[in-house]
Amino acid sequence: MNQNIRNIAIIAHVDHGKTTLVDKLLKEGGVYRANQQVEERAMDSMDLEKEKGITIKAKNTSVHWKDKTINIVDTPGHADFGGEVERALRMVDGVLLVIDAYDGPQAQTRFVLRKALAHGLKVVIVINKIDRDNAEPAKMYDKVLELLMELNATEEQFDAPVVYGSGRDGYMMMHLGEEKKDMSPLFQTILDHIPPPFAKPNEPFHMLVSNIDWSDYVGRIAVGKILGGSASIGETVFVVRHSDGKRVRAKITKVFEFTGLGTTETQTAVAGNIVGLSGFEDIDIGDTLTADEAGHALPFTQIDPPTLEMQFCVNDGPLVGQEGKLVTSRQLRERLMRELKTNVSINIEDTDKAGIFNVKARGAMQVAVLVETMRREGFELLVSRPTVIEQLVDGARHEPFETVWIEVPDECVGAIMQNLANRKGLLTNMEKLPHTTMIEATITTRGLIGMEIDVVNATSGRGVLSHLFKEYGPYAGEVLTRLSGTLIATEAGITTPYALVMVQERGKLFVSPGEAVYEGMIVGENPRNEDISVNAVREKKLTNFRSQGDGVATGLTPATKLSLERAIEYVAIDELVEVTPKSLRLRKRILNQGERQKAAKKAK
Repeated sequence: MNQNIRNIAIIAHVDHGKTTLVDKLLKEGGVYRANQQVEERAMDSMDLEKEKGITIKAKNTSVHWKDKTINIVDTPGHADFGGEVERALRMVDGVLLVIDAYDGPQAQTRFVLRKALAHGLKVVIVINKIDRDNAEPAKMYDKVLELLMELNATEEQFDAPVVYGSGRDGYMMMHLGEEKKDMSPLFQTILDHIPPPFAKPNEPFHMLVSNIDWSDYVGRIAVGKILGGSASIGETVFVVRHSDGKRVRAKITKVFEFTGLGTTETQTAVAGNIVGLSGFEDIDIGDTLTADEAGHALPFTQIDPPTLEMQFCVNDGPLVGQEGKLVTSRQLRERLMRELKTNVSINIEDTDKAGIFNVKARGAMQVAVLVETMRREGFELLVSRPTVIEQLVDGARHEPFETVWIEVPDECVGAIMQNLANRKGLLTNMEKLPHTTMIEATITTRGLIGMEIDVVNATSGRGVLSHLFKEYGPYAGEVLTRLSGTLIATEAGITTPYALVMVQERGKLFVSPGEAVYEGMIVGENPRNEDISVNAVREKKLTNFRSQGDGVATGLTPATKLSLERAIEYVAIDELVEVTPKSLRLRKRILNQGERQKAAKKAK
């Protein structure tokens, strides 16, 4: 055992302050100079993480306190990124469970804590944000203990130490009411209660690859905790592949240790430390590195299986190639295969149709993040609505079910209950909170697709929805998810205010004046459950008595612009989202109206 190292992961529900807490630990751990300007949530390094305010990829850092090295892994709190959490927990010996002193344990808290307890990890409870109005830290601590009992924690895990404080304001304390000084109580609790890493320094080098990093200079970097021996530059090691058990000889070219927000090169890495190693042409998460040619492969935790699948297709629309540079089937396939190397929780399959790929994932959010990343890299593609992955159990159809928690203002409860009933949701619990009501229900994953949009609309943006995979159960029958139809463009061209004023009488607009549209593109929503063909590019006939701009834009409502995630959940089975670096367009799979009608007849 290496007494000078502690390896911990930080786990929490989305927005409970975990990344901000890491910022303060980094500051007190001497990572920053006294006068250094530091951006908030420094660990959220991806642009998408900064914009969405969530953690998407698990990341490593380390701080030094009292001559000890504390390696910290910041994990996502969203269930869609469960694969990232699974991998992070393989590298650590304990977790900081961060709980909001007002909200208490939430859906994702339960998800990440269950994983941590299953790995046998020690827990330190951090009741955060005690400075919030109406915060109840003592009551929330009791709720955490109830949750630990519910998740069958061992006696040792149940007796977890607790600290109270505010990550934003930079103080922690062992007991409520103590002096608000600094983060020392948390550092001390980590050293006292999280065990040093179990490792065998005198045995041959052995390491499980838990994450993959990339550097433009050295290529792929294998990240993991050294379980035995040490790793030095120039040493020969063997890669035992997780996929087929083959052994490949390789040489370590660089050794990286995590310090603060970056990495530093070192000559040798010791047992128990979390490090990055380069020198491998082709290495994947789950592979084992060993100095012993006959060394055994280390066990790799199975990731939760995907529950949704959707199609990624080559863009075949009339506007293809005008905004993106990467549009071919080969480029799309190469990019998806590259994603497989670092993202273990998705599966990608070729289909029997050229340019169409099946992508299986844990949730729509996970897919939306992948698509958003690709569009920023210059890709154009089409994405279908997610469909659930069914299973056959004793010859009967089974589909995934989820537990859903919806926190809504009291006056909106009726609308949400009606929505749940339409989607075949089954109410399991209802709790009155100070200003809101918490609704708990069981619902099929199918029924959950697009529900977040309904909750946002019904509560004017005040409702909060979170969900967690529960089990596979018997098929629940037809589920009504989208009650509206669409307004479909019949002509290609540039939209005019004159045409849109008339289109608007039929429903809600998705396009503004001056946008390019084409036949088969969805330009708006019809409140009734039927599709209507409209002309969005018609121009006003000019006469001697009227000027061109006379009265055209009066009464034109601003268009509704859906985010990528909302668009993916909004489209129907016969529709697609066209994604380019600059635009999001909704369209029918079959653009030509006559062809669509023929296909509909055939389907009947």
